Amino acid sequence: MTAAPGKKRRVTGRKPARQAKPPDRNLQWEKRTLETVAFTYRRFPVAIVRGRGPWVWDANGKKYLDFLAGVAVNCLGHGHPAITRAVREQASKLLHISNYFHIPSQTELAEELTRRSFAGRVFFCNSGAEANEAALKLARKWGQEHGGRVEIVSTTNSFHGRTIGSLSATGQTKYAEGFGPLLPQVRFVPFGNAGALAEAVTEKTCAVLIEPVQGEGGVVLPPDGYLPRVQEICRERGALLLVDEVQVGIGRTGTLFAYEQMGFEPDIMTLAKGLGGGVPIGAMCARTEIMEALGPGTHGSTFGGNPLATAVALAVVREIARPALLANVRKQGERIRHYFRKLQAGDHTGLVADVRGIGLMTGIEVTREGPEIVKRGIELGLIANCTAGNVIRLVPPLNVTSREVDTACRLLRQAMGI
Repeated sequence: MTAAPGKKRRVTGRKPARQAKPPDRNLQWEKRTLETVAFTYRRFPVAIVRGRGPWVWDANGKKYLDFLAGVAVNCLGHGHPAITRAVREQASKLLHISNYFHIPSQTELAEELTRRSFAGRVFFCNSGAEANEAALKLARKWGQEHGGRVEIVSTTNSFHGRTIGSLSATGQTKYAEGFGPLLPQVRFVPFGNAGALAEAVTEKTCAVLIEPVQGEGGVVLPPDGYLPRVQEICRERGALLLVDEVQVGIGRTGTLFAYEQMGFEPDIMTLAKGLGGGVPIGAMCARTEIMEALGPGTHGSTFGGNPLATAVALAVVREIARPALLANVRKQGERIRHYFRKLQAGDHTGLVADVRGIGLMTGIEVTREGPEIVKRGIELGLIANCTAGNVIRLVPPLNVTSREVDTACRLLRQAMGI
């Protein structure tokens, strides 16, 4: 209140009252989470409450540039109009009905995926692990019907999920510790070594399971000619080629599917992450004659391919398949890698050991502890993560702009301290 005209304000000599410090809402959510949610994830001390495009805000109102995108899930960023429209329209009509009935959006999504790929049929589920589980089951079923083949060949340093089947085919022992015994008759060969693979695939092998790019393994690309040679070996020995495109699929590499630009074609392909743009969905796509090994009752998923998930995925695939968006993926990915390769060339600290990737999937290998750099980046307002111990992984939304890329590069460089 202001003093009346002509009157002086009375001076009491009291100190002005201190303004109460606002509560730390991130801390409040952290405490509640740790008290009630299973401790299966090490989380950053941040509660994200909303997002728009590549930006998100925490419970205290702090803004971050999201270059992790829900681990390559939020492929169109947050709040994309095509996704929100599909959610709103489908939720107002029908959320779920079960696979005892025909689901128009499921059929349309299957038509879209088969029209754009080698596949003839699609099985829908809820996640990448579930899609890989389905692929392994299909391969075993097909193999039993083709000479009793049951053996799976996978690669070292791979990651295919945390369910017991997909875990059995994952080539990193740290994920399996304490969960044995795993599925029998799974063999591992070094990723990128065609000679070792040729020795491992026999008349007992029903399938080879492989990632076109090892994402969780540290964004590791195969040597030139390796994947076409893997296909040749599979064809020569009568084994199926299973390709895990859970992380690289749906535009992440600059083409709708990674295999399109790598000179080979699989028999079975798994998808998830970016397929739903944030809505949980997975898919196992296969050639028609192979998928016929699965008949009614042999495999299923209660929520798999429900009306909401497939309506959203249909909108996502149609949006990402636009040539301009895929061109943006290639352009922005090269922009990121050019920045850090230039930084590496002029870096006298030796911090940046390698910069690699494809499309909007970049791994920056560092010689110091990567998690500390990621932590510092989050303090500065950049979300990324560290995989394979010391590889900082950047997988931003596919519609990210040059300006946002430049901001992210600047923040990460600042976090690196160079």
